[in-house]
Amino acid sequence: MEALEAIKASVAALAEVIPGAGFTGPGDPDPLRQQSDGWLDTLAVAARLQAATAALVVHAAAGFTDTTRAMASPNALPQGRIAQEMAVVAEVACVLTVSERTAGALLSEAHELTTTLPLTLAALQDGNISWQHARAMVDETASLNPAGAAALEAHFLDPDAPNPAQCCPAGELVPSRFRHKARTWRERHHPDSIEKRHTKSALDRRLEFAPDRDGMAWLSAYLPADQAAGIWDRTTTAARALQGPHEDRNLSQIRADVAAGWLLGGTAEHVPSPSAQVLVTVPVFALMGLTDEPAMLDGYGPIPTSMASRLMAESSTSFHRVLTDPRDGAPLEIGRTSYRIPVSMRQWLRLRDGKCPFPGCTNQSLDNEADHLLAWADGGTTGLSNLGQPCHKHHSLKHTTAWTPTGASAGKPPGWISPTGRQYASEQQDWEPPYWPPHIMSRLGHQELGPDVPEDILPAEPPASDLRPVDPVPEWSWQQAPLDEPWPEWRIPQTV
Repeated sequence: MEALEAIKASVAALAEVIPGAGFTGPGDPDPLRQQSDGWLDTLAVAARLQAATAALVVHAAAGFTDTTRAMASPNALPQGRIAQEMAVVAEVACVLTVSERTAGALLSEAHELTTTLPLTLAALQDGNISWQHARAMVDETASLNPAGAAALEAHFLDPDAPNPAQCCPAGELVPSRFRHKARTWRERHHPDSIEKRHTKSALDRRLEFAPDRDGMAWLSAYLPADQAAGIWDRTTTAARALQGPHEDRNLSQIRADVAAGWLLGGTAEHVPSPSAQVLVTVPVFALMGLTDEPAMLDGYGPIPTSMASRLMAESSTSFHRVLTDPRDGAPLEIGRTSYRIPVSMRQWLRLRDGKCPFPGCTNQSLDNEADHLLAWADGGTTGLSNLGQPCHKHHSLKHTTAWTPTGASAGKPPGWISPTGRQYASEQQDWEPPYWPPHIMSRLGHQELGPDVPEDILPAEPPASDLRPVDPVPEWSWQQAPLDEPWPEWRIPQTV
């Protein structure tokens, strides 16, 4: 009860200082702006208070479970212990007015947070992450051993970890994006190889149908990642081809109609089946068969290298291979069949950003629009340091409101400044140095390397701090031409 009273006192104190509660004063130069800033500050404090309350719920749920078990007879039969667990779940469900399924999930999450994930619980209690972040951490560490769970937790929540996450702190990522990054790290560091886990999970592929309200229903498929990504990208490309001034449907509606037409044997309104344009990032050593590192499928995350190799062999016109440097994981080159500068630059932007760079946006890179951060008319250049790839919504936001992108670099997407002056960092690709096979390391460690080690895998000088990815088209090569103006072949730099 003392904890509850403390929370009530905090809420009451917060309510007394909210900006709408009092007069700002006649001498205030901009009282409305001060009030607006005050409301945002109140939201931020309330969010931290909400997270601390969630931590209190976790402690209470785990404490109730532990206390109930301590009171139970140690000699109880299995049936009795099962009944006791059911009684605990039912009690918590009634107290919180939730279903027993929800209560059971809460008790399971509370147990993991209080026994296995101390950094996550501490961050939740301090208001640095939300309850959704904490649940994502529980989910992504579920199949890891204690050491693996501790390493994943430290990567995102301990700034002194050997290899901490780059860019935004975990609590500054929307929960769905944090879950994506945590899942990516888990796939890379899971004790079982991704090949083995994928083979097992592929046996669970299925199609599901769920009735919904108003004569509607959900149809979903659990598929291997390459198939699911290919279906999504091809459907999106076909839907975009149907958009126009005489089309009343939005993109989501067209995409659903196209998919239904294809599945039911129609022609999807006479739109030809387009080719997906997907980037597949592959570590050099994995492509050589020397390591078991996962590849990265654009818009999805880690996939088995065998899947990446198959995509390269079977879909050469749809999937673009991206090799990564064995020294630091930075991209080396993008495979392509023809060279056109706008297409090349867009592919590098997709590789650098992964998605729309606006904070929290999850729009896939295939749907985004290349854009000058500083307008060409204002002296902006055309290079990776002055280009972003916002989705249509946030591209419009930039041009119609006071939201402003900040500068970018070859390896870092632009952040954003809101109309109130607050700065928000964009997500950054969490590049990771690839694994070097032991026999390669032993050869490199020997002073007499001899001719056995290929020259192209010898380590070079330590890379610069800003290394992901290198701008493939330097700014001098663009001269004074706008981005959307076609370039004559004779003006394309031959040295790039």
